[in-house]
Amino acid sequence: MKTYWSRLLALILVITIGLIGCSGTPDSLTGDYRQDTLAVVKVMRQAVEVSPNDPNKAAIQAEARQKINDFSARYQRSSSVSSLSSFTTMRTALNALAGHYSSYPNRPLPQKLKDRLELEFNRVELALKRGY
Repeated sequence: MKTYWSRLLALILVITIGLIGCSGTPDSLTGDYRQDTLAVVKVMRQAVEVSPNDPNKAAIQAEARQKINDFSARYQRSSSVSSLSSFTTMRTALNALAGHYSSYPNRPLPQKLKDRLELEFNRVELALKRGY
C-alpha cells in the first residue's frame, strides 16, 4: 500500500509540474510585435525619465531590464520583424540602455544618452505608424 501512495504522489507531482511548465508565455509580452514594442518604449521612457532620488527608481529599472530581456528573447530571432527599421532602431535603444545599466548600475543616465534614446524612441514610434 505504501508503494501505491508514493507512486500516486509522484504521478501527481509530474502532472502538476508538466502543466505549470506548459502554461502561458514565459515573458510579459503579448506576441503582437507592434503592441509589445510600444509597451517596451513606454517602460524605457519611464526608466530614462526617472529622477535619481526617486524611491521607485530600482523598481522602474528592474521592470525596464525585464522588458528588455523579454523583448530580446521573443523577437531577436524572428525573421518576420528582424528586417523592419523599427526593430533595428529598437534594438539599438535596448542595447544602449542595457549597456549603461550593466556598466554603470549606480550612475544616472547622462543627458547625451537620454537625448539619443528619446530620438530613437521617436523613430521607433514613427516607423511603427508607417508599418515598418
